[in-house]
Amino acid sequence: MTSVQQQPLQGSTVVITRAQEQQSEGRRMLESLGARVLELPALEIGPPDTWAPLDDALADLENFHWMILSSANGVDAVEARLQMTGRCLARCPENLKIAAVGRKTAQRLEDLGVPADFVPPTFVADSLIEHFPVSGWGLRILLPRVQSGGRTLLAEAFGEAGSRVVEVAAYESRCPDTIPSETLQALEAREVDAISFSSGKTVNHTVALLTKAIGDQRMALVFQNPAVVSIGPQTSQRCMELLGRVDAEASPHDLDGLVEACVQAIQRR
Repeated sequence: MTSVQQQPLQGSTVVITRAQEQQSEGRRMLESLGARVLELPALEIGPPDTWAPLDDALADLENFHWMILSSANGVDAVEARLQMTGRCLARCPENLKIAAVGRKTAQRLEDLGVPADFVPPTFVADSLIEHFPVSGWGLRILLPRVQSGGRTLLAEAFGEAGSRVVEVAAYESRCPDTIPSETLQALEAREVDAISFSSGKTVNHTVALLTKAIGDQRMALVFQNPAVVSIGPQTSQRCMELLGRVDAEASPHDLDGLVEACVQAIQRR
């Protein structure tokens, strides 16, 4: 029989706000700890408005020194566009090195047979800049990224260090139209013990979706009960701005850390 220690979330309800196609692992992890998991997909991952800038950059890969990938979505988009021209990440020019921000990004590269040349010790962009293995001076760096809403920190920092940085949209994360009815009912009935956010955009979109569905005042009431759990500093900042608090922040700043932060936040309540 599974012990209480092995299922610390037994009897708890947790809402996850990751994109629909990214929720299965988080759901599995939380359910293994005894939680009832409800989905509130706050992102829809799709193509950018145009592929042209990414395609042009990928056609010129041999003239880049580094490509920095900060999400599994970016890895998948780059691989898909390369494959359309008979290429792939595993057969990139030998002079090109690849950096990955985050364990999941690095794992996605591993799955494609492309071990990252550099992964920062903590899974945030600031750590990549601080620990980057070479001087940025004179480097030509490709940054495939989300079309809107992402941070410009990497491009700015490497630009200041003397790199020539090319930022291109590799995908877009848009706000869905609706909230699943079961999740909305549980939130309004104050049955939710924690709601987890994996990016600033998931905070923005969750607030927008709830405001659209039930209005400002009821939306504010919905957040009085559940613990607000964030994956990292930038997401926490957005939670503070829109929700007024953060009850727990993941450490490390990845899915494992987010699940553990949910456990800690619920156990403290």
